Amino acid sequence: MLNWLQHSTGGLLTLSGVGIAVLLLMIIKFKVEPFIALLIAGLLVALGAGLSIEAIVGSAQSGKNSLVESGFGGVLGHVAAIIGLGTLLGSILEASGGAEVLTRRLLGAFGENRAPLAMGLSGLIFGIPVFFDIGIFVLAPLVYVAARRSGRSILLYCLPLLGGLSVMHAFLPPHPGPVALAGLLKVDLGWLIIMGLACAIPAWIVGGVLFPAWIGKRINIPVAEEFIEAAKVAAEKNKGRDEPSLGLVSFIIGLPLVLILLATFGSILLPKGQLLAVFTFFGSPPVALTIAVLLAFWLLGTRRGMTAKDIGELSSAALRPVGMLLLVIGAGGFFGAVLSATGVGKVLAGTLASAGLPLIALSYVISCGLRIAQGSATVAIVTTAGIVGPQVAEAGLTQPQLALIGAAIAAGSIIASHVNDGGFWIVSRYFGISTKDTLKTWTVQETILSVVGFAVAAALMAVV
Repeated sequence: MLNWLQHSTGGLLTLSGVGIAVLLLMIIKFKVEPFIALLIAGLLVALGAGLSIEAIVGSAQSGKNSLVESGFGGVLGHVAAIIGLGTLLGSILEASGGAEVLTRRLLGAFGENRAPLAMGLSGLIFGIPVFFDIGIFVLAPLVYVAARRSGRSILLYCLPLLGGLSVMHAFLPPHPGPVALAGLLKVDLGWLIIMGLACAIPAWIVGGVLFPAWIGKRINIPVAEEFIEAAKVAAEKNKGRDEPSLGLVSFIIGLPLVLILLATFGSILLPKGQLLAVFTFFGSPPVALTIAVLLAFWLLGTRRGMTAKDIGELSSAALRPVGMLLLVIGAGGFFGAVLSATGVGKVLAGTLASAGLPLIALSYVISCGLRIAQGSATVAIVTTAGIVGPQVAEAGLTQPQLALIGAAIAAGSIIASHVNDGGFWIVSRYFGISTKDTLKTWTVQETILSVVGFAVAAALMAVV
């Protein structure tokens, strides 16, 4: 029995299925933290596959080459600094009022008739450096005001915003999912940005512009009075405050992306030499984000009256929730390392691929299944990357193709948000939408964003 389990295709697939089932059972049924669930599932699969104790955890003297340390360290060494710096950048932009400036200026420029489009663009732009839930917390009061002024359904204004925030969170660094993908699939962040934008923009046009315009005319949800009061409180809080300019906010948001892209294109177009070295250094994601964070602290913080103590407290508060996020990603790296070491991932991917699924479709389907089953986009991404990673590594793909595989996994990770997803309840609560209507609107929107994003990735895969 053990020999069959550890060395045959059927045994390895059974082991893989049991490992994933245990993972989902712990997260869904017993509400175990995903970090702990991933760690336990990885250890069980490793033991079941017959890996030696030394290979799994090392010796009493050193665990340097163990799967635990290499799995955690391999991915966290790549993502920890980027996620931490991205979180700091988002926090200073939020605290300085940059999001409100951006949205208000867009509303003024587009006019009342095109206010939904302005809200969508706000989500798209502000969603680059800021986490999904923070974007909602900051911009929701502006949605309330725009919807109340028009007298139309709040869906016409909140869904475009949500669509923009969602696609940026799913497809673009420095958000945790894309950054984790870059580390797990060994893909350059510059290419991930290029292909992420190529998939995210069409997805947003369909799911964040066209769908809200259609559904908003069919489901009328007025703005609740308590939300208008909340908007007044938010406006009063920022009254008389020295706001940053739109140009400054746009510059700080765009700077790290431009530096990273310059490094990516420089590696293609420039010969080896000092100029390429300069581009590579300043376009390294940790360096590019450090520059952006320091400029943000100075231009949006110190120059606008924030003390060093204020900035320190802001940074501490912003980084506090990041710890668990990094643990989940690290545990996902360990789980992936176990699957790679046992050969389970290779066998599983090969079996599914032999059923007629191309690698990009396989990646999407697995990511969709994990997302629907347990709700967390990050867990879906890191687990999927661990499962398909061995076959991806052996496929001899180019960097653009690797980035498209990553985009497909990211697209799968946002499909069909429902009651097991924290984002579902944030949307329902912050915009006063019933559970039934949230399923009919937000859940459908996320599915459209996912399907269109994957369709674009698959189409691009056929030509790159």
